[in-house]
Amino acid sequence: MTNPWVFGYGSLIWNPGFAFLQSEKALLRGAHRSLSIYSHRHRGTPETPGLVFGLSRGGSCLGVAFEVDAKIWPEVFVYLQEREQDRGVYREAWRKVTLASGRRVEALTYLVDERHPQFAGHLDIAEQVRLVTSGTGQSGRNIEYVRNTARHLQALGIQDAVLLEIVAVLDRDAPRMGV
Repeated sequence: MTNPWVFGYGSLIWNPGFAFLQSEKALLRGAHRSLSIYSHRHRGTPETPGLVFGLSRGGSCLGVAFEVDAKIWPEVFVYLQEREQDRGVYREAWRKVTLASGRRVEALTYLVDERHPQFAGHLDIAEQVRLVTSGTGQSGRNIEYVRNTARHLQALGIQDAVLLEIVAVLDRDAPRMGV
């Protein structure tokens, strides 16, 4: 059995939570990263939702692919199910990704289910910022999740223009808002 790969595009990049053999920048075509999922648990509550990243149809996404040893894959898969599938907002899909080395591999990818009630769709920057600044959940403040993801993407040399615009607004407005 070949070793499976997992594609990360948000917090999996900086907090995978599982052992892996190697990681490499990777390009996924056909979906893009966006703050498009209302978070009712990790970064918000049902009363005060936050926003977390999802992979929505169209475009492409630079992220990180993780190679997992086939011997521990069953445990890693259970962990990912518990982490990513607790609310049913993501669809599991095996997609081809192109690694920075040029190699193409199949990777487990979590795509947003656009029919799910927590799918926020395309929100303007002001609404995204409003939700991010007000959201706090079991895993902490939403603003730190967004900033941390942006920081790690930049460290990898990945420039996500929309995310950088959101962070610029957060950095400008958050102090004034007491965040």
